[in-house]
Amino acid sequence: MLIRQETDSDLAAIDAVHVAAFGALTPAVDPVEGDLVRALRSDPGWIEALSLVAERPGGDPDRPEIVGHVVCTLGSIGDVAALGLGPLGVLPEYQGAAVGSALMHAVIAAADALEYPVVVLLGHREYYPRFGFVPAADVGITPTDPAWEPGFQARVLRSWLPSMAGEFMYAGPFYDL
Repeated sequence: MLIRQETDSDLAAIDAVHVAAFGALTPAVDPVEGDLVRALRSDPGWIEALSLVAERPGGDPDRPEIVGHVVCTLGSIGDVAALGLGPLGVLPEYQGAAVGSALMHAVIAAADALEYPVVVLLGHREYYPRFGFVPAADVGITPTDPAWEPGFQARVLRSWLPSMAGEFMYAGPFYDL
């Protein structure tokens, strides 16, 4: 599997990944994740280097098959730049095949290399600890919506300082959901 930065030719496949991945969770409801990714692309918080795709191995190099996608966008904790992770989507037939894990490891490594201090997400407390995520409150980070608390998690990176703690703000499109 190849993990790489998204290109313009991947956009339709990325949409399809999120519709399939999140549509499978709640079939009676149209998933918002595809719309969210499109809105994030036009937001000032978009970081091109942190929108990654997983490409199925052995496919046609001129028409790669995108089987997963993850993105981090610029958020903040007060005046400190911080990252919001999500969505992370994998085609249902590739779930459980380490595609999500590969995307997570790659995006965390890229964020650390770009010297961001922390990655924050709202997600399953059983899945994300394997990547070093802890309840955000454990490192002094709070959500803008207290209802998010149960799944609100953070992964501190090399440049993190405890003095950076505070309320995390996602990129604008997250608040339009």
